[in-house]
Amino acid sequence: MSTSPMQVSEARRFQQLRGHLSYLKLNDAAEALNRVLDQARTEQMSLTAALERLLEIEAEATEARKLATRERFACLPEPWTLADFDFAAQPGVDEKLTRDLATLRFLDDASNVLFVGPPGVGKTMLSVALGRAAVDAGHRVCFTTAAELAAKCHKAALEGRWKTCMCFFAGPKLLIIDELGYLPLPEDGASALFQVINQKYLKSSTILTTNVGIADWAGAFGDATVAAAMLDRLLHRATVAGIDRPSYRLRGHQNQADAMRKGVNARVS
Repeated sequence: MSTSPMQVSEARRFQQLRGHLSYLKLNDAAEALNRVLDQARTEQMSLTAALERLLEIEAEATEARKLATRERFACLPEPWTLADFDFAAQPGVDEKLTRDLATLRFLDDASNVLFVGPPGVGKTMLSVALGRAAVDAGHRVCFTTAAELAAKCHKAALEGRWKTCMCFFAGPKLLIIDELGYLPLPEDGASALFQVINQKYLKSSTILTTNVGIADWAGAFGDATVAAAMLDRLLHRATVAGIDRPSYRLRGHQNQADAMRKGVNARVS
């Protein structure tokens, strides 16, 4: 069977169209072109509908790549979301306040969030959940511990990369600094932390988790002046969420132990 000139022309036009898409780096659209054209013929789609479907595929693939990039940059330690947090098991957390924070309105005016309380009450989980929400909303997020931040700043200072390091931590829309006060900061750690906070002041937001009460920061960091200056900038626009109930984590372990004990007793009886 011979191929008609019209078929040859259509085949050439298809290859040219796919080549144009590839040249414009619309690679996912190029890969989907044949499938979309078949769908358009089968479903008798209009030219506009077929073109919209083709570009939708490219847009979805682009957003998926951007999301993956934001996720890698954020370095969130766990895939927690707010749905994973059991507010009933931790009544020390203000659920209404937390859900309001999850709207991310605090990012709009570069406000900060401080979760203050003893170990195990859910501070890190809540901060990660808010970070996850920000990543999903299209914002750049960076998670670090206070000790890691101090160590990276110290190394950057020794290697002559101080300005680059400051830009790295100040750049994201949301910086999450976890576990402030859990480990002693190095000699210049408090100063480095202050300078990061100062770089972000009134420009972008910080979530900070700490087991040190605000009134005790001067003693914890060994420098009352630096502690006061840091608090001045953090608290200017901030939501402070204090959590003073028993450990969320230990309560979860206790519940598991109780369930196992009941199961064992049921089998024995």
